[in-house]
Amino acid sequence: MTADAQRRRRFWQILLFAAGLLVLTVISAGSVYLVNKARDDSKWVVHTIEAENQINALLLEIRRAESTARGYLLTQGEDFKLDHDKAVAAIIPALDRLTRLIGDNPEQRQSIEKLSAAIETRLGQFAQEMDFIRRGEPEKAAALVREIASTDTTAAIANVATGMIQEEERLFRLRTVNSDRSQTLAASMTGIGCGLVVLLALISIWLVRRSAGARDDAEARLRDANVNLEGVVDERTADLREANNEIQRFAYIVSHDLRSPLVNIMGFTSELEELGGDIFRRIGTLTHVPADGPPLPDGEIALEGPDKQLSADFSEALGFIKSSIAKMDRLISAILNLTREGRREFQPEKIDTAELIEAIVSTLAHQAAEAQAEIHVAPLPNLVSDRLALEQIFSNLIDNAIKYLKPGVPGEIRIRGRTKLGYAIFEISDNGRGIDPKDHQRIFDLFRRAGTQDKPGQGIGLAHVRALVRRLGGTMSVSSELNTGSTFTITLPITWNASNRNADQ
Repeated sequence: MTADAQRRRRFWQILLFAAGLLVLTVISAGSVYLVNKARDDSKWVVHTIEAENQINALLLEIRRAESTARGYLLTQGEDFKLDHDKAVAAIIPALDRLTRLIGDNPEQRQSIEKLSAAIETRLGQFAQEMDFIRRGEPEKAAALVREIASTDTTAAIANVATGMIQEEERLFRLRTVNSDRSQTLAASMTGIGCGLVVLLALISIWLVRRSAGARDDAEARLRDANVNLEGVVDERTADLREANNEIQRFAYIVSHDLRSPLVNIMGFTSELEELGGDIFRRIGTLTHVPADGPPLPDGEIALEGPDKQLSADFSEALGFIKSSIAKMDRLISAILNLTREGRREFQPEKIDTAELIEAIVSTLAHQAAEAQAEIHVAPLPNLVSDRLALEQIFSNLIDNAIKYLKPGVPGEIRIRGRTKLGYAIFEISDNGRGIDPKDHQRIFDLFRRAGTQDKPGQGIGLAHVRALVRRLGGTMSVSSELNTGSTFTITLPITWNASNRNADQ
């Protein structure tokens, strides 16, 4: 492969990586925005329906109060009076709920004021009618009913309510159109994004197959070459070595390109923080200079009102940026450490497991004391295995057991071991917060965590532990329920021999 071909390959690899990252970023940002907008539009549609229903409910209570008042006037039956009292008692709460619902609409607020005045008048009329009937003067109550009919207060209430319903129906149509548009845009964005991702995936597959085909061709030429043609063999070997070096260089470029922007962003964030401090100090100096007193000391900011809030928002935004950059840096470091550990060759040796566990427990004694936890170690079987891998496995599990104990409850962590059919079975159990059964598989996935996220971590520990256990020829499982503690079970071969050494690398 010529130098120009190598440069072109590196260029297209980096371009493909950058294009994929850009597409995913745009799709994610656009989808989040459109989904949130569609949710807001749908919320306003539901709000409009609730307001219209509340208007109808209020009118229903008023009509019920009128009909029961007429029934009580004609029959003077107690059932009508009880129904009337219930209807009257429900009118004011219904009016208050309606007032809260339409508070966002200035036009509806004017209508609710008219409606409230008319309802107040009608409630007073109801009270007069009931008072005449209670005093045994039904003829006065009937006269009052005729007078009310002439003033047509009920019709005024109905007219105002009808206008409010029409306004809500107008808003319903408008907001429904906005909601449909937002959902259509969100679906379109998702479809376009999926299409672009598929396109990039196809291009990646094509490039990989092309590279694989080139590699296969090189290997075929090497196999078919005459063993006496040492020059040809050396040339093909050099090509393969260059291909491997290119892969290593590309891996370095990717990791460097991922970390370099983070370093630049953190540096510019610090400069932006200093620049923001200077800007807000100048704003404080320019807007709050004492009329006849000495100027404020250097470095002191006297901000008030919107300027003070803007300064607080600026500092909060910078804090979010810094925390996100730190999290990304930790993730990149964890990935690099994970890949380095994956390439390490295991060295089997005879290990006193009890001594190894006691050493780990002693290093975690301070954390256990702070968590008010006791660690009990039962007799354990010895192994022939990789010491560093076992230290990482058990230290991670014991550290997790201490970390996820229930606050305020004395912790008990027990480590037991036994042998069966050439395997050593270890159990690390605790009385901590436990794990929901639906998350038992999730906790072993890379970068995924379960339960309340109130402890530091990147979601790598258990995934790394399970990978180490598998490389040692063993298995790992968990048994747990919420609030009842957890038990992690590890099964390892008692003698990890050369036949399975580094088989999983």
